[in-house]
Amino acid sequence: MSSGGGIWIQGAGELGSAVAVCLVRAGYRVVLAETALPMAVRRLVCFAEAVYAGQVEVAGIAGHLRDGHQAGFGEGVVDIIVDPAGVQLVRLRPLAYVDARLAKRPPTSPDPGPIPRIGLGPGFTCGVDADLIVETHREAGPGRVIEHGAAAPDTGVPGVVGGQALARLLRAPAAGRLRPRCAIGDLVTQGQVVGEVGGLPVVAGLDGLLRGLVHERAELHAGVKVGDVDPRGASIDPRAVSDKGWAVGDGVVEALARLGVSAGRWGGVAD
Repeated sequence: MSSGGGIWIQGAGELGSAVAVCLVRAGYRVVLAETALPMAVRRLVCFAEAVYAGQVEVAGIAGHLRDGHQAGFGEGVVDIIVDPAGVQLVRLRPLAYVDARLAKRPPTSPDPGPIPRIGLGPGFTCGVDADLIVETHREAGPGRVIEHGAAAPDTGVPGVVGGQALARLLRAPAAGRLRPRCAIGDLVTQGQVVGEVGGLPVVAGLDGLLRGLVHERAELHAGVKVGDVDPRGASIDPRAVSDKGWAVGDGVVEALARLGVSAGRWGGVAD
């Protein structure tokens, strides 16, 4: 494990994790920062799951939960830390910062300092809070590197998968924690109760494969997304990174190259 500089990714959800995999495959070293109770839905392809499980593997890349003071930039693996405020940025001194939280609004924290910044999706403006932006919207060309302006705006409507959009999402009917009745990878039918939140049922809106479900320790508010049913059914592997994830990850690799951040540059850790 090297303590040299690498790439800091804020947000270890589906796209942040795909970015991490692409960066590691391209020879970069990566640390991902998450919240204490991640809300990741497609947990089998999210390094955020390590916050709950201690370790996880995504697309053949191992990720381990570390205490912030013990984390470093390892070769071929990634460390995940609970650090939503970016406290460890000063110690680790990354070469570049990728905001993969998909908050869809201008970031207020953390401040990575005077290093190259890449934002994923809407909410960022080139030259203001990001040096480059990588598009995440399916219809706008996911993975496209944006040098001026902003990404496509958030429409509030999820991308169409298998001919379905809103119907494939599962949302919390109340505040609380999810009590699942099904597991990721299960086949479900329209009207089936896949879990409960606050004593109220979470019901599948269509037939398909349960591709994602939030962790039962996550704190939910009413209306938040808690799951995802893929209408393509058993043909889908919930452990496989999506085509959109690969495209966005490749876009970040391209963005780093444009910014002159090569995989062979290692910084030092501040005392």
